[in-house]
Amino acid sequence: MCGIVGVVSNAPVNQLIYDALLLLQHRGQDAAGIVTQQERKFFMHKAKGMVRDVFRTRNMRALPGPIGLGQVRYPTAGNAFSEEEAQPFYVNAPFGLVLVHNGNLTNAQALRQQLFTVDHRHINTDSDSEVLLNVLAHELEATTRGLTLKPEDVFTAVRGVHRRVRGSYAVIALIAGHGLLAFRDPYGIRPLCFGRGRDGTVMVGSESVTLEGTGHVLERDVMPGEAIFIDLQGQIHTQQCADKPSLNPCIFEYVYLARPDSTLDGISVYQARLNLGETLAKRVISTVPPTDIDVVIPIPESSRPSATQLAHLLGKPYREGFVKNRYVGRTFIMPGQGVRKRSVRQKLNVIVSEFRGRNVLLVDDSIVRGTTSREIVQMARDAGANKVYMASAAPPVRFPNVYGIDMPTSEELVAHNRSLEEVRALIGCDALIYQDVDAMKSAVRQAAVSPTHDMPLSGFDASCFDGVYVTGDITVEDIQRINHQRVGQAEEGDDASRLALPNASDGT
Repeated sequence: MCGIVGVVSNAPVNQLIYDALLLLQHRGQDAAGIVTQQERKFFMHKAKGMVRDVFRTRNMRALPGPIGLGQVRYPTAGNAFSEEEAQPFYVNAPFGLVLVHNGNLTNAQALRQQLFTVDHRHINTDSDSEVLLNVLAHELEATTRGLTLKPEDVFTAVRGVHRRVRGSYAVIALIAGHGLLAFRDPYGIRPLCFGRGRDGTVMVGSESVTLEGTGHVLERDVMPGEAIFIDLQGQIHTQQCADKPSLNPCIFEYVYLARPDSTLDGISVYQARLNLGETLAKRVISTVPPTDIDVVIPIPESSRPSATQLAHLLGKPYREGFVKNRYVGRTFIMPGQGVRKRSVRQKLNVIVSEFRGRNVLLVDDSIVRGTTSREIVQMARDAGANKVYMASAAPPVRFPNVYGIDMPTSEELVAHNRSLEEVRALIGCDALIYQDVDAMKSAVRQAAVSPTHDMPLSGFDASCFDGVYVTGDITVEDIQRINHQRVGQAEEGDDASRLALPNASDGT
């Protein structure tokens, strides 16, 4: 997953893009990049690290111009430790193109070969985003053939991209001297929206909070398969470029990835998490008598809305029992040292008084590998809890994700090919309660606040829970290949759960 933003304005946009990336920092903390355009020249700065570390005053001064884009990266394909794979990516023909991408191409390997043998284009990194950029560049070149670029030519090129590319992709690109292009895959798996400011500035971003937090008004989400071209005068041109688009957003956005103050495809993330807590409460009651629960404690951060609603419905006190250290950095590996795994205890500390002598119900957004959950349960016991129950606002994660979330392989997932009792025993809790898949989908669907476009919700990509891949073209061989290409964990080899992924949805 990544966070992307693009801006067309009449004033310098470097600070605006920087502020927008801070609002998207939860979507990626591995690398950040900004490119701006003044006249026909691009100015770029990108590096590994968080936004506040990558961009200094001298870097910002070197990013002039009234149009630009940016990205925060959490790598799911390619090399996590390569500065070259930080986005944006650039090619000089046709016109000059710069691109940022959120998602994952499932046919990147085939496209890479095709680009080399047929299109005669060179790919210099392992990133599927560079593949996507070159496919777009080839389609634009084939469409224009040296002629002046018109919006219709841009849309024709995007139609060509849709025909060739498979997987998930929300894209923002700059075309030198012409404008900004944004488009979304035909299934709408990854989010993308746009809006305007009072001064006429147009902004495109991954989440609505990007717009609202920078003083813009959300106009609507980009529809699946739709392309939006914003010319240098700020005029917006739109066209549907896919043959059979359907809206199937990634349900993990609502469970965990997105900020709670965002609205994605007309669905409130916060309300979705409240609803998940409500449906989870019913399953808790059927498993553990409420009289056996003294207190409900969330595992920070994104489980808090669900835990709040669950506690309310159970009639039990809601308490904060864990404090998260937001400033734990990477482990530095010195010559001769091996990789050192960080303990969860360096990232979370318990408030002992909330556990001692109590039966506690811990609420998490999801359980992936289970290693973090096991250590948290032990922390609760060490703090003096009599009994420790664990509830997950999401169903068991049984399948790998191929659409842009760095999910472990099936063998690494604690719920894969294991019964509920086997998972409970591994985690070490006294009772384990999971959300139901259908209840999860219903809870998120019912969080719709207002439609932002005319396309109805067809369903969700819930592949990591139900094994159904909405693009319909994923085979066992594809999953094995994608797992082989998958970026490993950070240096300390942490669990890919809410503690290892970049502070999702906590707004930091």
